Amino acid sequence: MATNFLVHEKIWFDKFKYDDAERKFYEQMNGPVAGSSCQSSGPGASSGPGGDHSELVMRIASLEVENQSLKGVVRDLQQAISKLEARLSVLEKSAPAHRATAPQTQHVSPMRQVEPPTKKAATATEDDEDDDIDLFGSDEEDDKEAVKLREERLRQYAEKKARKPALVAKSSILLDVKPWDDETDMAQLEACVRSVQLDGLTWGGSKLVPVGYGIHKLQIQCVVEDDKVGTDLLEEEITKFEEHVQSVDIAAFNKI
Repeated sequence: MATNFLVHEKIWFDKFKYDDAERKFYEQMNGPVAGSSCQSSGPGASSGPGGDHSELVMRIASLEVENQSLKGVVRDLQQAISKLEARLSVLEKSAPAHRATAPQTQHVSPMRQVEPPTKKAATATEDDEDDDIDLFGSDEEDDKEAVKLREERLRQYAEKKARKPALVAKSSILLDVKPWDDETDMAQLEACVRSVQLDGLTWGGSKLVPVGYGIHKLQIQCVVEDDKVGTDLLEEEITKFEEHVQSVDIAAFNKI
């Protein structure tokens, strides 16, 4: 009856195995946990000290390797310091020799005192040579040549400008000439407009443009010289034909 009762009960008989496995996992991740051997219980408790001992051995070996590397670094530093001390001692020994030899270079000062008389003699001879040269006469000759050259160039420019034809300012004008009514003879009106002849005036093409109610206006083109013919003079001459012309308007005005 007892065995049957235990079969139906949920008892974890091998829990110590899982505890040991969990402890070893955390020891591998974070190192050995203090007091883990005391907390372990059951038949597997003897396996804990063996795992701790192997891990301590590995740590000691790694520390020994690190200690050897540190010893090598210290040895290299000691050698570098000894070399620096040797160089410093050599420099300290050579410094007094340089100080002793440096004042010897100052004995060249008597040689420099001889140079000023030679310079004075050279300047005296140069002054004598300069007195023989007439500087003012050469400047006057150069000024005369420059004036002649400038006058010659101005004369050539004036001649070139005189030969060049002057530009004539012209304008293109489009006129609207309106009759009195639809009975006005437009051919006669155009003949009257073209009969206006002025110096600087040139007539161009023309056409009839309908206005309305059977009335047409004359649209005529002309070219005028601005200095000779003005728009006011042109309108005044055309409006003299009062029988045919009612008004004159400027439809377009362009510079040529």
